[in-house]
Amino acid sequence: MRARPVVLVLLAFLTVLIFQVRPLPVHAAGDGAAALTGLVSSSEEGPMEGVLVSAKKTGSTIAVTVVTDEKGRYAFPANRLDPGPYALSIRAVGYDLSGPSAVTISAQKPATADLKLKKAADLSWQLTNTEWINSMPGTPQQKSSIYGCTHCHTLRLTTQSRHNEAGWLPVLERMASYPPLAFPPMPQKLKARRIGGGPDTPERRLAGQQRQAAYLATINLSATPKWGYELKTLPRPKGKATKVIYTEYDLPARTRQPHDVIVDKQGVVWYNAFGEQIIGKMDQKTGKVKEYTVPTLKPGANTGTLGMRFDKDENVWLGMQFQGGIAKFDKTTEKFQTWRLPADLDGDHVQINQVSPNASHVDGKVWWQDAGTYTLLRTDLATGKTEMFAPFPIPRPNIYDVLADSQNNGWFLVMGAEHIGKIDAKTGKITLIPTPTKGSGPRRGMIDEHDRVWFGENRGGRIGMYDPKTGTFQEWAPPTAISQPYDVTADKNGEAWAGGEYNDRIQRLNPKTGEIIEYLLPKQTNVRRVFVDNKTTPVTFWVGSNHGASIVKLEPIE
Repeated sequence: MRARPVVLVLLAFLTVLIFQVRPLPVHAAGDGAAALTGLVSSSEEGPMEGVLVSAKKTGSTIAVTVVTDEKGRYAFPANRLDPGPYALSIRAVGYDLSGPSAVTISAQKPATADLKLKKAADLSWQLTNTEWINSMPGTPQQKSSIYGCTHCHTLRLTTQSRHNEAGWLPVLERMASYPPLAFPPMPQKLKARRIGGGPDTPERRLAGQQRQAAYLATINLSATPKWGYELKTLPRPKGKATKVIYTEYDLPARTRQPHDVIVDKQGVVWYNAFGEQIIGKMDQKTGKVKEYTVPTLKPGANTGTLGMRFDKDENVWLGMQFQGGIAKFDKTTEKFQTWRLPADLDGDHVQINQVSPNASHVDGKVWWQDAGTYTLLRTDLATGKTEMFAPFPIPRPNIYDVLADSQNNGWFLVMGAEHIGKIDAKTGKITLIPTPTKGSGPRRGMIDEHDRVWFGENRGGRIGMYDPKTGTFQEWAPPTAISQPYDVTADKNGEAWAGGEYNDRIQRLNPKTGEIIEYLLPKQTNVRRVFVDNKTTPVTFWVGSNHGASIVKLEPIE
């Protein structure tokens, strides 16, 4: 009989203990314990949902980020943060971190850091390019005329300038002399302009620059000390968009632009440098990097690579841009092999952006693309012979990507218009297929296991898919306007992932329901190529921060 009072006392003690323990966001902590938890709040909103909280250990190259839940709480899983001192930072548009900005993680018990936010001292530094475009006055045509500025820098650099209309003209002429791979830490000058679009006369170029200059002078600080328009922001993540963990890896140098990031079957992460003759591989557990020098085919030409894809054996292939060729990196021997354009097709104007070797085992041929002439190429690896295909007469629209299906037919995406196209591998017949959306601008994409073509409609602001078996398209518009998907990839679950080039958001599409979840990235990220690692469960999404010299891993929590 004496045992009953003891049991009742013990139950009462446990009940009090349970209610005293702070609840953890289940989606962040997972099934294990948490290393760091806390509440994020502000005097304006109280507890805040959708705040990204990042922790970076002192001396480390790796930062981990989680997102607050509907109660304003966050939790870092114990297996993500080793013991030691960490710097804390946040992303919540309109707010700065008031404190604390540091915490020490202990191996003995979870740490707690309740974060207080205050109104941002300077909101303009926090705006994405989409938010700048939404804020600016002007017609859609005027706004779209400056989208290209974001290839090299954010629009804040543009809007904070003080050039008047006349002052803008020499600036625009100078900017036009840089290739897209140039950015402030590493500018490069163009050797020659593209010729695929037809003659680009000085008079025609000046007329376009005059229109741009007139518009730019209305949206910057040339006439007033402050912008004459309201700075508009996008809402923070909510619900499913908060159920995610990010890991960001710093690369060895500020000049690294990891345009493409792909992951092999062993989990090794590979990246290329958009403006340098470099590729690298990274251990995602330690962040340790090993880099390799890509051969130079044309001394004096612009450096850097763009498209990077695996062949069947997961050797790494590269489009060598202004070097005028493609390269294969054998992972076993760690040696490069290159193929250069034939002399009659070569020149300073060429720009080999894309290569698709994934089905080259079918017939021994590899597809590539030249952005200088807006043509497609196919090389026989055994003979070295290269064929050229021109789907359009000059002046041609910009053909941006080339893909290979299971039979090694070549598919291409026409960013300068609204077409996808097919080149029959056996006959060479070219077929052009217009998308439902006029002027959609298909940019980059992939072909899934069912030979369906997925692509980002970079100018139409949609995710697109074409099924050759049924001859039908499907298109989906992301919730955030002016997201301008650059690339799309499909995963093993039948979902599709896209990257918003302007709004730092990753779109996850369920084609069956049409639902799109938008995950906000921890920092401003110039999103280009997107990649999904299907070997993990749930799948893992990867993207390079093209202007941030880092690689971002996104893990949805399901």
